[in-house]
Amino acid sequence: MMRELLMNQPLMLALTIGVYILAVRIRTRSGIMLLNPMLISMPVIITILWICRIPAQHYLQSTSMLSFMLGPCVVALGLTLYEQRLTIRQYLVPILSAVLVGSVVGVLSVVALCRWLGLDQMMGLSLEPKSVTVPIAMEISKGIGGNTSITAISVALCGLFGGIFGPAIMKILHVKNPIAVGAAIGSASHGIGTARAMELGAIEGAVSGLCIALMGVATSVMVPIINALL
Repeated sequence: MMRELLMNQPLMLALTIGVYILAVRIRTRSGIMLLNPMLISMPVIITILWICRIPAQHYLQSTSMLSFMLGPCVVALGLTLYEQRLTIRQYLVPILSAVLVGSVVGVLSVVALCRWLGLDQMMGLSLEPKSVTVPIAMEISKGIGGNTSITAISVALCGLFGGIFGPAIMKILHVKNPIAVGAAIGSASHGIGTARAMELGAIEGAVSGLCIALMGVATSVMVPIINALL
């Protein structure tokens, strides 16, 4: 009975949205940052699909509207950027410098870690774009010979880690400047981190959103160059 109901596409879409809203309320009421809505929603949805034997392809088709809305949501970040344009313009050079350094360090750290752990080259190439939003990361990975599935997983994990622990790490390191906080979270944990940065403040959210795009451009340029040099 449940399977027949969920095979209805509008109901599957409603279930997904409902689970996410419930996860948001759980995080809000508990105040526990570890209870990230994405971290709660994914296992719940996966479990429901597994129990009801619903094909992943059907789920993707049923929730395609959510995927479509990602585009407008990203564009909507432009409003926040516009509202904070004067502040961003004032700190543009530090932001650009931070993104460039972050891109280089992010790629080199993956190379060093993979060599230290003895991982093969394909794994390293798949993990190098980990701090870039999924569409760009997968194109980078495909272009340098990586496995796009591994890349997608690493990007999701990176975003979740930054969204959950990013603000706490900033506090531990005594980083209080909203520009620095936004740049760090946006450069390291793309969309999921930016959603968390928006909760911290308008400046943090705007800078984080800007750094998603800048990090994508910087990493697209730096990954081939670093691989060629190494």
